[in-house]
Amino acid sequence: MNRTTLSLIAGATALAAVTGFASLNAPAASGDNTAKAATQQPVERTSLLCPQPSTSEIAETAYTSYTPVTQGAADSGKAELQAAAVESADSANGKKTGKKTGKKTVKPALKPAEPGKPATGDGSGAEPPALVGTAEGKFAPGWTVQETTAVAAGTGRGLLGTNCTAPDTEFWFPGVSTATGRTDYVHLTNPDDSAAVVDVELYGKDGTLKSTVGEGITVQPHASEPILLSTLASGQQTDLTVHVTVRSGRVGAAVQALDDKIGGDWLAASTDPAGSLVMPGIPKDATAVRLVAFAPGDQDADLKVRLASPSGLITPAGNETLHVKAGMTAAADLGDVTRGEAGSLVLTSTGTSTPVVAALQVVRGKGSKQEMAFIPATSPVGGRATAADNSSKGTTLALSAPGQSAQVKVTASAGSEGGTAATKTYTIKGGTTQDVDAPVPAGLKGTYALTVEPVSGGPVYASRTLASAQEGVPGFTIQTLPDDRGTVAVPEADQDLSVLLKK
Repeated sequence: MNRTTLSLIAGATALAAVTGFASLNAPAASGDNTAKAATQQPVERTSLLCPQPSTSEIAETAYTSYTPVTQGAADSGKAELQAAAVESADSANGKKTGKKTGKKTVKPALKPAEPGKPATGDGSGAEPPALVGTAEGKFAPGWTVQETTAVAAGTGRGLLGTNCTAPDTEFWFPGVSTATGRTDYVHLTNPDDSAAVVDVELYGKDGTLKSTVGEGITVQPHASEPILLSTLASGQQTDLTVHVTVRSGRVGAAVQALDDKIGGDWLAASTDPAGSLVMPGIPKDATAVRLVAFAPGDQDADLKVRLASPSGLITPAGNETLHVKAGMTAAADLGDVTRGEAGSLVLTSTGTSTPVVAALQVVRGKGSKQEMAFIPATSPVGGRATAADNSSKGTTLALSAPGQSAQVKVTASAGSEGGTAATKTYTIKGGTTQDVDAPVPAGLKGTYALTVEPVSGGPVYASRTLASAQEGVPGFTIQTLPDDRGTVAVPEADQDLSVLLKK
């Protein structure tokens, strides 16, 4: 047997060991060796990163963990959330001082429950740290952790919420600001055993804001670092885009935007740059909506701006289009664009498709009773999306089908302290957005989770709004619902031992 044949046998044996396809059946006599289509299989491990919720001594934070029941998932597994060390940032130059805090802080009293039932925990004041979470086996598919914080007074007061995010190597955040009255931080959390090296760039209306402070930021293993964005560049700008890129390792990233007058919230990353974008679930009582977009390539973008309302796609008067120069951030005030009806903003290229990222800053209330939240452009629901920490009052689920009509199944989980699951199915007409009457668990006690699953039709975009008025201020927070990544495509394959006979 020659060396080539031996190498092929060794390669085939290794492939069988890795993939698990160890059957040694000979190929069919017909010689039809076409690879089978990939199948969706439950993921076996999920990582989530939660930023430090607040530095306010009067903050109250609630955590909710939920894993939906997934067919084909493992019979066993575990999930846990560990406290991350927090690197202190030097407010003068944006560089860390080397001091670490958070080691002595006890992690939130949250032990993830069995799939199908939420688990809750809480924390008070500025002590709750950033969290590094890992789920394996039956806990991994679609694992979701929601962090919701209420701050009664001070800069950024109101309701702040975020879905804990998976680690990655690149993030876009259009909608940040260094203007007077704004205090914005980008939180970087490293889940791994080795340090991550990160670059943070700012882009304004005239392009890149020159700075060397944001280059080569080291985030230590299992640690989190908040970076005050105003320390990365001189001057004040109302509309900026933050680009986070990881040179080595990976991080979770989220922006906390705090305003002296109109509250605060978390800004999640926009979906990857694309020629068309959707920002679902603008509250029907929004009093001000501001669109911020950025074109990361070397071509200008001309965008058609439309609102997917309950009756169809409409063009906002006076804001029919938005021109975004290459490498620059553009913004447009849309006012009370929803005019008392649910809506989603849809951006499409008017000519050549040019990739952009975008987000909305949304304000509810008037005068001194205002509160803000953000809606970044998001990807479709895909196979399934999950939102934790819902209550019988104060939860609004928005579903949008900007293209073709779609049928959607929505399931309310069992309650964290009692109650049985419930399911409803909705039909969303093409070009519309609906605030649906989402199901609530029968006999609900505690909080519950919602899962959204498209049944048929075109792509569906979704978001969930939590509202809780405090002293007359309409506190609220909005989380978009992209695919929960509970499954992964696994190609099916058959061994073809005939390759061993070829020289």
